[in-house]
Amino acid sequence: MTASTEPTALWRGADSPDAPLVVLLHGRGSDERDIIGLADLLPAGPAYAAVRAPIGEGGGYAWFANRGIGRPVPESLTATVAWFRAWLDKVAPPERPVVLAGFSGGATFAGGVVLDDPARFAGLATLYATLPWDAGVPTTPGRLAGVPVLVTQGDADTVIPVELQARSWQYLHTASGAELTARRSPGGHGLTRDDAAALATWITDRIS
Repeated sequence: MTASTEPTALWRGADSPDAPLVVLLHGRGSDERDIIGLADLLPAGPAYAAVRAPIGEGGGYAWFANRGIGRPVPESLTATVAWFRAWLDKVAPPERPVVLAGFSGGATFAGGVVLDDPARFAGLATLYATLPWDAGVPTTPGRLAGVPVLVTQGDADTVIPVELQARSWQYLHTASGAELTARRSPGGHGLTRDDAAALATWITDRIS
């Protein structure tokens, strides 16, 4: 990744530059094509953009260099947040509502972007992930005050370390100040139609 590398994005939904924007962020080792289909299960009204992460990872892409699953290298996360924000500021002026919705590593990255500048975003959906702890973004009490957040975790998720899931769940419930919608899934590490339906309802209630 270089500072001049333009993100690759697939678009669905409204084409008006004034429409609310929902950015879909794929998991580690995946790409934008794997998550854009989620837009077909979400409400009409917003524009949807699935963005490709900037770092090659096997046959796909990643949002940051890792110290371990769910543990971004701080310098890498800082660089990719700046890269993403440069793109976002081009496609969405400050008055355009923007929601970030990520799965797994994409959700950890989305959490980092929102924690870096909470006032910029109309919402955060973090699905089967952890927040980016000890990675250079503020996680102080009240940091997400007033920000609508949807969190979904899987009771059988063994991909994201359990201690990171628990830390994120506790922070979002008791310390973040977020306007929280929380869900537990009995399954493992993967999006289901129930997850998509819950995300669709949450988006409808906020920006549709």
